Formats: sequence, C-alpha cells, structure tokens
Amino acid sequence: MRDLITTLVRSALERAIKDGEVTLPVPADVTVERPRDPSHGDWATNVALRHAREAKMPPRELAEVIAARMSGHPDVAAVEVAGPGFLNVRLSPHALQRVLTEVRRSGAGYGRLTLGAGEKWQVEFVSANPVGPMHVGHGRWAALGDSMARVLEHAGYAVEREFYVNDAGVQMDIFAASVSARYLELCGVDAVFPEDGYRGAYIVDIAREIHAEEGDAWADAPAAEREAHFKEKAYAQVLEHLKRVLHGMGVEFDVWFSERTLHEPGPDGTSEIERAIADLRAAGHIYEKDGATWFASAAFGDDKDRVLKKADGAYTYFAADIAYHKDKFDRGFDRVIDLWGADHHGYIKRMEAAVAALGHPGKLTVVIGQLVNLFRGGEVVRMSKRTGEMVTFEDLLDEVGADAARYFFLRRSTDQPLDFDIALAKEQSAENPVYYVQYAHARICAILRKAAGAETDDVSVDIAATASSLVSDDAPLALLDAEAELALMRKLAEMPEVVETAAVQLAPYKLTRYAEDLAAAFHQFYTQCRVVSDDPDLTAARLYAVDATRIALKTVLGLVGVSAPERM
Repeated sequence: MRDLITTLVRSALERAIKDGEVTLPVPADVTVERPRDPSHGDWATNVALRHAREAKMPPRELAEVIAARMSGHPDVAAVEVAGPGFLNVRLSPHALQRVLTEVRRSGAGYGRLTLGAGEKWQVEFVSANPVGPMHVGHGRWAALGDSMARVLEHAGYAVEREFYVNDAGVQMDIFAASVSARYLELCGVDAVFPEDGYRGAYIVDIAREIHAEEGDAWADAPAAEREAHFKEKAYAQVLEHLKRVLHGMGVEFDVWFSERTLHEPGPDGTSEIERAIADLRAAGHIYEKDGATWFASAAFGDDKDRVLKKADGAYTYFAADIAYHKDKFDRGFDRVIDLWGADHHGYIKRMEAAVAALGHPGKLTVVIGQLVNLFRGGEVVRMSKRTGEMVTFEDLLDEVGADAARYFFLRRSTDQPLDFDIALAKEQSAENPVYYVQYAHARICAILRKAAGAETDDVSVDIAATASSLVSDDAPLALLDAEAELALMRKLAEMPEVVETAAVQLAPYKLTRYAEDLAAAFHQFYTQCRVVSDDPDLTAARLYAVDATRIALKTVLGLVGVSAPERM
C-alpha cells in the first residue's frame, strides 16, 4: 500500500509538471507515512511542504494541485489538504478489498519481502555457559533471537542461528570441581567444596547420575584425573539439557560453536586466537607493552586500548571473542547480530572496534536484552516452589507452556526490562494477550467448520482443505463496505509494513502488537457482521475475509514462534 500511494502521489506531481501547472524538477523521492491519528486518513505525505519553495508556490496551493490529480483514481476514496500543506489520502473500499485477494493468493508468504535480497546474516543468541540451567533471561533471548531470525527470513535474508558454547576457561574448571566434590560426598568421602563452586541442587543431580552410572570408581582417583573426566561428562549432560529445553520452546540452532576450538592448535600448530592476533598485527593494530600484547582499540572508537595476551602468557576473554568474530566473517556472513545480556553493555564498543579492525566496519550489530522480573498475580517471584532456588527458564516453560512464554517474552522492546506475570500467562481470558490472539484464530476455524456444515469443534475437519473448498475466488468482495469490514481490511494491509519495520529495527515485539490489533479488528468484525447468513453472496464475501484473516494471523503468530490453534 505504501508503494501504491507513493506511485500515485509521484504520478500526480509528474503530470502537473508535464502540463506546466507546476515548475519543478521531478523529486528524487516521495515520502508517505501512516498518520498517527486514523481520522486523518490512511496515508499522509508532506511532499507539497518539501517542494513548495522550489516550485515558487504556497504549500497548500501545490498540495491542491496534487490532490486534484489524484482524485478519481479507483483506489482513492478522498484526498484532503490539511494544515499548512499536508496531503491525507483515504483508500477506497476497492483498494482494501484487493488486500484480501493478496493475502489468500500469498498464503503463508503474505508479508514476505525482498528487502534482504538473499544477504547472508548470522544471529547468535542465548550462548549460556554450559555449567548449569538457563535463567529466565536466557528464555527471553531465546525467544527474541529465534523470532528475529524468522522475521529476517520473511524479509528476504538468508539467516543462520548460532549458539556460542563457552566451554573453555576457569568456569569449566570450577564446574568440574563442584561436581567432583558432590560425587565424593555420595561415595562417603569427606570433600572440601570449592569456595567459589556452583552450589545449586542441579550439581548434586549431575553427581548422582555419574555415581549411578560409574559407582565409586573415581573415588580414589587423582583429583586432576577425576575432575577432567567429570568436566567432560557433566558438560555433555548440561549441553544436552540446554538443547532439550530450547527444543521444547521451538528454538533450534543451525550451529553450536565450541569456544574450545578457538584455543586448539590447527594443522600448522597455530590456534584461531593466534591467527586473529597475527592478522591484527599485520594490519598495524597490535603493540607490546609491559610484557603484554595490546590491541589499539581506541583508534576504532573504544574508550581505551585492550589487552589480548597478559604478561603471564594467558589470553583474555576478549582475545577469544575477536577470534570468534573473525571466524564468523571468514564464513562469509554479510552481517552478524549478537544478542547479549544487559551486563555486557560496556563490551559493545571494544567488539565493534575489533570487527572494524578485522576489515568489517559497521557489520556487527549488538542487541542488548534487559532482565525479566517474574510476578505471580502482582507478587514478585524469585524462588522455585519445587526446589526453593532461583526460578529457571525450564521451570517457567513447565508452568506456562512454550506459546505463552515466547509471546510474553516478545511483548516489550528489548531495551526495556520485562515484567512477566505467570498468573496472567496461564489465564484463559481476553486479559491474556496470547490467549486473545490465539482465540481469534480458533474462532475463525470454528466459523469455517460451521459454514461447511460440521460441528464447530469437530477435530476431524481439515481447516486448510475446508477453506480451500469452501471459499470462492469469485466471492463478491465489493459487498464488504461496512466500517468493521473496512477496518479489518485496513489492518490486514498493514502487515507487510510491520514485517519490514520489525526486520529493519530488529524488533519482533512490533509483531505481537500487530497480532493483538489484528485480533481486535477481527473480534469487532465478528461482533458486528454476521458471517454465515441467508444472503449467499454476502456470506461468500465475508467467508473470504474471514479466511484471509486466518492466514494472516497464523503467519504472524508463526513469525513470533507461537502456534495458531484451531480450537480452544
């Protein structure tokens, strides 16, 4: 619709210029946007205000010229000059009815764009340390990253989802020592628990699994050997657990990238970290000072230079992160998107500096996800009723389900903390936004079953097949001119723009807002317009609109990773 109105405005102005009514070079671009106030029309443009001085005309006079030449077009109901020279355009019922045809013709591809032109983008998200269960914040990043990838794919990008497994470093040694201590306790051996060890009940569970499988075999083994064995054993268990929980939310990764591979020597005896530093050195961005190796990151916008290799020969975490991002771009990605927790905000500048120094300036986007605050009926929730410890992502999924979790995680912009009310997420009422949207889809399916002569809750009815046989491509859509019908079609027309905005801004929350607005428009339509009636032509037209709404609702719910139930 934006393209249509842009073309109509430009064409009207070009004709006025050609006829000599306006003296002005044809503008390079014409901007149209939706007015904030729907009473001002469907679309507005400031083209007359922008070019009035160049045309040596008062803005309102130039606007009147353009409006006169747009009037009479079958897709335009009215063009009004407002204020100092804005043009407000109202679409005709004919233009809105055509949207229904586009939705049904496109099916699940409705709103699909060529914006990405096949560019290869990577989205890396969650990337939790494999030393324990994921917290609720990880759940928010899982929903965000996966939905972001879905939206980008719908917008025409080739997207790869990646989980960076932090399986190297001190935290893995502490993890192994913690499991080892709990294992020894199960063997009846006095053990000193690490002062900075992981104390969650899950450590006992892991140790119990190892003990059940291997008995006391490791009780008398040297501590280093025991911990090395337990590190691999426990790490594998936790990693499989992470995969299982994410799968339960409908989140699948294309790549699980191990941090260890960055430290391991390659065929030439050189690690990925050493190769990354060598590349930076060759480009003149590395220097030695106080026995350490430094990256001159301040030259690329960071607030100071950063150490990559300490005087004791150990590499910093930043050195591994640089090698990791070098590997990403070596794989041919046109853009890399990292989703990080709020505690990593201060890390952004140095990572952007490193990517620029590696020869990819501006190709890294970091999205920061703020924390999640859990509530139950307005009361703050911090502890799990089952374990008495922190509520984990898995706990939340078990209680509210994947659909509610994903939807609630995506209802706010990532730069805002999220208040998640568990009681509301479980409520089956219009107050629960995901239930409200899913119910709209289920209600549509019931209408289609009824129109086909089946019981409204008949589980044997194939909705897609029923719609295909029931809804006529020759339905007289011109009959759809009631205000509730026009409002529903207007909302359907917005979906491609919402997808574009969500893709450009990396903001899937735009789609949850849209889904709720579309559901509200449908519920209003359903209240005011009887779908199946004694008028066969009107019934056919309204069934066409109902099915188009079903397709759009199912598509937008799919983009946020939420199911579209056919009955509730």
